Amino acid sequence: MARRRDEVPEEEDQEMEEELVTLQFDEPLSWRAGKPIATGELLRRLEKLSKELVDMDQETIDKQSLTHVAKELASPNLLSHREGGVRAFAAACLVDVLKLCAPEAPFTPKQLKEIFTLFVKTILPALWDPSNAYNTQHKYVLTSLAEVKSILLINDVTNAEELLLYLFSSFFDGVSGSSKAASGEQVAKDVEWHMSEILITLVEESPSLPPPVLDVIMAQFLRAAPPGGRKEKADANGKQTTLLPKEEPEAYALAKTVCNSCPEKMARYVGQYFSEVIMDVSGNSGHANGHKDDDDSDEDDGAAGPSDSEFKELRKAHQLLRELWRAAPTVLPNVIPQVDAELSADNIQLRLLATETLGDMISGIGAAGPPPSPELDPTAYPPLKLNDEIPDHPAISILTTPISPLSFAQTHSQAFHNFVGRRNDKSPLIRAAWTTGVGYIVSTSAGSIGLSREDESVFVNGLRDKLNDNDEKVRLAAVKAIETFSFRDIVTKLAAIGGVNKEGSVLFTLADRCRDKRPSIRVEAMALLGKLWAVGSGELAAGQESAISALSGIPSRIFNTFYANDLELNVLLERVVFECLIPLSFPPPPKAKGTKSSNGNSQSQPAVDTTYDQDRIRAERILLVVKDLDSNARRAFNALQARQPQFSKVLDNLVRQCDAFNGGNPEGNAEKIDQNLKKTIQYLSQFLPDAVKVDADLYNFATWHDRRCYQLIRFAVSAESDFKTMHRAVKELVKRIQGSPKPHMLDTLLPLLYRSAYIVLNKSHLSTYMDCSKSDKDGLGSAAQEITTEISQNNPDLFKTHVGQLCKDLVDGAPTADKSNETSMVETLKACSSYSKKYPNELPVDRKFIQALISYSLYGEPAKAAKYAVNVMMVRKDDKSMVSATDLLQRIMKGWGYDSPHFITKLAAVSQLELLASKVTADANDRIIDTALEDVLFKVRTDAKDSDPEWAADSELDEECQVKCWALKLVINRLRGTQDLEEAKELAKPVFKLLRNILKQSGELCKTQDTPKHHKARVRLLAGQLFLKLCTSKHFEEIFSHADFNQLAFLTQDPSAMVRRLFVEKLQKYLVQNKLRPRFYTMIFLTAFEPDTAFKNQIETWIRSRAHFFRDAKQSVMESTMGRLISLLAHHPDYGTEVDDLIDHARYLLYYVSNVATEANFGMIFKYAERVKQTRDGITPAESERLYVVSDLAQNILRKWQEKKNWIFQAYAGKVGLPMGLYTALPSHNVAQEIAAKQYLPEELEEQLDELVRSVDKKKKRRNADERAEGQPAQKKVRTTVPKAAAKVKTPKVAKTPSKRPAVKSSKTSSRSKKAPASSPAPDSADRRRSGRSKKSSTYVERDSSEDDEDMLEGVAEWDYYDGRGNRVGDDDDDSSGLSEPEEEPAPADEEAEAEEAPEEDKESELSDIEEDEEAPAPPSSPPKAANGRRGRAAASSPTTSKTKSLVSRPAVKASAAKAKPPAASKAKAKPAPKARVATTRSTRSRRAAAQDEDEDADTNAV
Repeated sequence: MARRRDEVPEEEDQEMEEELVTLQFDEPLSWRAGKPIATGELLRRLEKLSKELVDMDQETIDKQSLTHVAKELASPNLLSHREGGVRAFAAACLVDVLKLCAPEAPFTPKQLKEIFTLFVKTILPALWDPSNAYNTQHKYVLTSLAEVKSILLINDVTNAEELLLYLFSSFFDGVSGSSKAASGEQVAKDVEWHMSEILITLVEESPSLPPPVLDVIMAQFLRAAPPGGRKEKADANGKQTTLLPKEEPEAYALAKTVCNSCPEKMARYVGQYFSEVIMDVSGNSGHANGHKDDDDSDEDDGAAGPSDSEFKELRKAHQLLRELWRAAPTVLPNVIPQVDAELSADNIQLRLLATETLGDMISGIGAAGPPPSPELDPTAYPPLKLNDEIPDHPAISILTTPISPLSFAQTHSQAFHNFVGRRNDKSPLIRAAWTTGVGYIVSTSAGSIGLSREDESVFVNGLRDKLNDNDEKVRLAAVKAIETFSFRDIVTKLAAIGGVNKEGSVLFTLADRCRDKRPSIRVEAMALLGKLWAVGSGELAAGQESAISALSGIPSRIFNTFYANDLELNVLLERVVFECLIPLSFPPPPKAKGTKSSNGNSQSQPAVDTTYDQDRIRAERILLVVKDLDSNARRAFNALQARQPQFSKVLDNLVRQCDAFNGGNPEGNAEKIDQNLKKTIQYLSQFLPDAVKVDADLYNFATWHDRRCYQLIRFAVSAESDFKTMHRAVKELVKRIQGSPKPHMLDTLLPLLYRSAYIVLNKSHLSTYMDCSKSDKDGLGSAAQEITTEISQNNPDLFKTHVGQLCKDLVDGAPTADKSNETSMVETLKACSSYSKKYPNELPVDRKFIQALISYSLYGEPAKAAKYAVNVMMVRKDDKSMVSATDLLQRIMKGWGYDSPHFITKLAAVSQLELLASKVTADANDRIIDTALEDVLFKVRTDAKDSDPEWAADSELDEECQVKCWALKLVINRLRGTQDLEEAKELAKPVFKLLRNILKQSGELCKTQDTPKHHKARVRLLAGQLFLKLCTSKHFEEIFSHADFNQLAFLTQDPSAMVRRLFVEKLQKYLVQNKLRPRFYTMIFLTAFEPDTAFKNQIETWIRSRAHFFRDAKQSVMESTMGRLISLLAHHPDYGTEVDDLIDHARYLLYYVSNVATEANFGMIFKYAERVKQTRDGITPAESERLYVVSDLAQNILRKWQEKKNWIFQAYAGKVGLPMGLYTALPSHNVAQEIAAKQYLPEELEEQLDELVRSVDKKKKRRNADERAEGQPAQKKVRTTVPKAAAKVKTPKVAKTPSKRPAVKSSKTSSRSKKAPASSPAPDSADRRRSGRSKKSSTYVERDSSEDDEDMLEGVAEWDYYDGRGNRVGDDDDDSSGLSEPEEEPAPADEEAEAEEAPEEDKESELSDIEEDEEAPAPPSSPPKAANGRRGRAAASSPTTSKTKSLVSRPAVKASAAKAKPPAASKAKAKPAPKARVATTRSTRSRRAAAQDEDEDADTNAV
């Protein structure tokens, strides 16, 4: 059996041997030297052999028959033959032999090397020329090597590394096109596929891959980098990417295929590859956590940082990593931990590089760099929609398209977590890089693979936090990171948690950067916000909710930067407005159907038709901006438009001066012309940030003497130019200046053009404004009405072409007894009223128009219509207008009575007739006034309820309250309309008494019935405002007593917040317009306890603005307020003798000092405070001790403030006078000495005053630190309370009795001389004074004292004494009596008063100058008069009397005067034990004062 089994295989072998096929080819292929085979014959033989070999099968071939042929084929004669065809056929035969003889090759190692050398260096590279005659044989060789995998035999060749390197290099170079033939014929795709198979086979099945070969593979991924290397991200603007291919390079794709086909092996090779680079470079640098709480320096690069050459290699490796993650992330599992380790390196460069690399990898950004930022084109029309398909950027490339094949967060969670932690790195460079990376991660959705909600929230919040980073580089990086988001992504991703109006959101924080201290940051932030709003304006107009929530607040945040009072920021504001929000080139000219929009994106553009009205579209964009503005921003917008006519005149004047200058060769009076030009340039330079550059640029412009530019400027600033003319003029001017020898002049001229040109208030837009105000299209009616009103007040010239239409509209819309008018007609009437004041003779006088005005006066609604109608009717002041007024009055008086129809309208009409036509109303005055008082003001028709609100808005005000307001205006207008001064003064007595009673009774005039709370609030507010209006007339102000002044001042502390705010705003307005005497500035300082933080911040800004203005004007208005403030505080209802009361009064004084005092004016302020103790109280002489208490308190506060500020005290040498009436002279010199020597403050007050001043300084330091960190204005900070020294229990106060103790108790004012011009709005009644102590919401200082360190006044303080007869002792200079009442210094002329609006700026940015009353006459333009009774600054700096000494405890007195004792030595009587105080319901008044008021009310009602 065994033998049989053994025999069977033997038989089978014999059968197989019989079936084997032998090679039939027997012709020689080699030859001896000197007897070569002819090339043609050789080719024939090789071709014959090749055909036979092709048909053979490996299973049936007799391999022994191939031995001879194989030997001949491997002979050098064939392998090195000069004929390419011979080599090609030989190679084809050789690959067949290798295939048939596999797995054993019938060649010696030497032959095998020569064969593969032929393949690699000759045959395969020839494939790049498809036109080669033997291309078929070349492809056959390639195919065979790939399919049979005989290419693996290359590994058996000695020194195979060289051939492998050549093979890989030639393949990559070949597919990339660098080795293609001149014919340029495309290589077949199957060739590239077989090549990739060969490379994959070699990588997958070779035992190892030589490092040089791996280098070649890795190098292919760097083909994605742009020419010249990868640009920094900060410079990635999309321009360079146009050089990148639109598709992946072939060699790149080949390497990508190889890596993805062999992930495991390539992962090992790649890991080794990067280990050599990364570990060698970073391994020596050490590791640390690198967080911000490290003590190491931010810029410390570690002890052993990499060299430049090492770091260059490392950066190249990281660049390769970025691209590998995009192409083949599966080959990097061993590399990511190494990069993760770099995140903790001590060396900043390594951490920075690792942070940048991981950020790019997570977002799918490769070696080509980030994608170009989306283009936000504010001029595109129609604007983008959220649901529009986002068009591709014209510079987009596949290599810059973020792609992340895998989720980095899931694949490498530890590295991802560590990357997130880099946001708190101690180095700002790394935090900035992290911020940039996060921007791309969120905007690209992690390379389009998506982020979890948690991760996206972490990144978005991190981006928000970095906007508030304390390093400017990080903040700038955060702003630029937001620029990488598309419009849709900003709305859907960044605004998902809230828009620009929601505090804590990304956009809200971005808007804060508009006021950043660093110009580069605020420029980027504001421009980005402006473009974002402009791009989203279409969705805003359409009412898209998410867009409205995200973006609607942007214009307000931009315009509110106006209040930062920074010249540079104001220039930026205007550029953003006119280049982003409402750019001059918006909308673009109409285009033919099918063209692309102006931003280059494929937004569909409708066919041009007649409905494409550029002026209408632009006007609606302007209205949309105004519609979205809040109240403060709207005031700023109006202020910018209000100053435009003034600037247009100045710029037009500059052009005339330049023309006369004639390029430096003036004709005529050269000196005068040069001087005029210099003055104009100096005037303009104060409104721009760099005065030196402005001077130089404008002189260069004048020297250039381009008359065409002069004409273009005239076109731009002319009210007669339509928008198209203005725009073309600006464009041409810009182009001409850019081509001039000094193009930098544009930096100065362009801001001036923006301020001067008719851009917003252009006559081309007026018709759209008027149409929208009537139709309220898209909710733009109120905005259109407001702009129309602004035009009528500030640019009435624009109405010239439309006044006829306005009057026609008034006639057509006139009301009747049965038909009311449209509400929009009120604004039309107001516009006509304003226009008629400037052009009274240009309105029609026909009967139809006059009857329409009478109809508005009788039946118009609201009642203001009657007021404006009467204004228009009476503007000519001729006989015809008087006849019309008489006719109107007769028709009104026919049914005169409260219950008559349209009574409120008639009341308004009569009120205006009393003012403008007092002769017409003279006969009916008794009946009119009787009705106004007895039937309206003294009666209550609406029952008061506990549920009544404290305040009602205008729209919610009931008719009775409106009637009362008009009745009170009527009474005042009758007084104002009286022409005879003596008669007016006589008539003023009962009127003043009426207003006085309203203020004393808190608005209650009825003796038998309670008035609703909101009615009383309205009436007392109006009474206060009317008091102010009356005091704008000199003859009424003269009879305005000091007691009335004090009573009116307390309205700044009214219980109603709106009463306080509106009264203070009216006060500010009149003060800035120079309509009130400077003593009214004193009232502002009672706002020290204003509980509304934002409002108080505005007040303080305004005070500092006015103080700065008066310092520049060389006027001591704010300093002299100290004397009046001391008197006001001494008569304050909350004055008390307890320590807490004194602390409260100290807060008023500290409020004044912190906003007014500088090292320069400190001596003068101190002298005013000191001077008070040399006088008696002129209002209530028996209570003069109150003045001394407050004076000592003021001096004490001033000394402590000076010590805290480390100021050098220079006593003021000039004379200071106190106002007569408030102060009188002391009876004798002895009394003066006794008062001067006595201290009126308790010893226990000293410590609390120290703590009070110290706490204010602490708050200021905290605020300044916050500003340094955040770059934000002070008002953004939450105020902290002034800490108390100790909590003391106080008993309720009892009724006040005259105290025999020294007035040690309470003085709450800072004393100053005559001119009391303070600038600070009124306080909130809920917190007038005492609420500040109970609510802990008061604060005094909100700014750094460095803002006030200017103009030092010199001199030594001297005291004045009087003998028993009242004569001054020791002073021969009687010309400057301290008690003489000097003429109040008028505020600057109108031009300056309107211009001075910013605390540290020029004359344009004061917020109180924003509103204009159409009835208010223009302020006088005369220069300020010299004050009587005290010396000016010249005296202050007199060298003969100037001495400098340090202020120790108090200033030195005259030699004859006793020295003041320090507080510790005070002989004041001991205070009784502190008493507990019961909380009062009236938050701004003391309990005692409230009780006194109640007693007075009871007495009044009893009468």
